[in-house]
Amino acid sequence: MCHAEARWNDPTPVSPAGCTGVLLEFMDLCSPFLPLISFVLGFTHSGVCARAVSRDASTSRKRLGPLALALVFVIGASPLDAAVQNVVFKIPPVKIPLDVKDQRITITASAILTISSKDRNLTILNLQLTGDLSDLQRNLTGLLSSQMDKDDRCGDRVTIQNATLKPVDPASIALVQLHVERWACVKLLGKQAAKRVLGGDAQIQIKLTPAIDKDSTELQLVPEVGEIQADGSLGELLRSGALGDALREKIRSSILSALHKGTNLGATLPPAVQGYVTIQNAEFKDAGDGSLLVVLQGEARITQEQVKLLSDQVKERLASR
Repeated sequence: MCHAEARWNDPTPVSPAGCTGVLLEFMDLCSPFLPLISFVLGFTHSGVCARAVSRDASTSRKRLGPLALALVFVIGASPLDAAVQNVVFKIPPVKIPLDVKDQRITITASAILTISSKDRNLTILNLQLTGDLSDLQRNLTGLLSSQMDKDDRCGDRVTIQNATLKPVDPASIALVQLHVERWACVKLLGKQAAKRVLGGDAQIQIKLTPAIDKDSTELQLVPEVGEIQADGSLGELLRSGALGDALREKIRSSILSALHKGTNLGATLPPAVQGYVTIQNAEFKDAGDGSLLVVLQGEARITQEQVKLLSDQVKERLASR
């Protein structure tokens, strides 16, 4: 160690006094470790410095023996900590079912937890949770139809005809084709009669951008109104009337409800980290073939005992697959 480490292969003799002096000065810095390690290691006569120190008084030998191990602790700690910080827990995919109009939609979610650092007695893990929304895309028409179709005899009648959801990183575009009619009821000769006021086909486009709520625990969707295609009075009603606002909110909330179930941390993560996760970022991504992914990023802070438990729970999941 000391200055000799930089010249380990240099045959030039090292000054005993210089080597001993450096070690004695450094010993004071390492003194907190000495009570713990002094009983583990006796003095060993190895290396250039050991040969130099062996010429000193017996008291120096007694002091430098524990210091040798202290140096090992100090120098060896950094690679060990780095290795621990690179530990990765890969949570295998979990299929989360959603029942829509007698048709099951499945969102497949997986996660990666990486130990990044330590804060006092807690271990900090970075989280990336990915949800595959391709099955939701294929069945979006059925999902919205189950939530939005209505047949009010004396009011609005809505039928969802087709719906798509496409990735536009980091957001997505929902394109919904629907048929809308507005009916009013009047009394004629003492009887109530329904009369159609307006109606026709329309197309609504909404941009949906993921966001995180103020508690950093739940996914949100921020809507942005896009192009609305409809003729005459129906177009005006959908662009500026209460009906258009209600339809757009229903589209947003229906998709968000499915996302909440598909990104449920309790359904994907092992129990050891559930309840300890905060979400910091969310975005939609294109899987490469037009399939939509939702990606959540955050962190968890857990104790070392929970890290051990997490490791055991991940192993159990992998073994059961």
